[in-house]
Amino acid sequence: MPFPSSLRARSGPRRRSLLAVAPAALLVAGCSADSENSASGGSRPSAADRVRARAARDSRALAERYDAVVAAHPALAERLRPLRAEVARHERAFAGTPSPSPSVSASPSVSASPSGPAAPSASTSAAVPAKEKDALAELAAAEREIADRRTEALLTAPGELARLLASVAAAGAAHVYLLTEAGR
Repeated sequence: MPFPSSLRARSGPRRRSLLAVAPAALLVAGCSADSENSASGGSRPSAADRVRARAARDSRALAERYDAVVAAHPALAERLRPLRAEVARHERAFAGTPSPSPSVSASPSVSASPSGPAAPSASTSAAVPAKEKDALAELAAAEREIADRRTEALLTAPGELARLLASVAAAGAAHVYLLTEAGR
């Protein structure tokens, strides 16, 4: 027995489906048009560029903190060298510069900034706590703060930058663990 013509399924999309999908399609089209305009040389940097620049500055400041702790507590240099080298790699990743050979980044006295050696670390060593345990706790707090900031920023970051932020935030969380374990 054939179905009456009014009950047969229509071919093609229904009006309700089109009305439900249309706003989402317009939103997607609007977002991609905005990202193309910002990438084509607008006067202001894109949100992703600002997040990337902030992350690079945070890594640079953190590397300088590591340098200051090593300058104030040379006995910690060997323990902090791998962590500081990772922070320098993070800065280069966010800044978009190629990573140098591992032997160059392993030296704690070399700053990741283009200005060369970390001369200001001697002046910042006055801010480093006198006890090694307190200096490590301060480094762990700085790593935690930056990792939290990066975790928050990845919510609005585009795909590849979000993956980089997540990876570096996870590394920062591991650094916190290693610093708190080293301080015990």
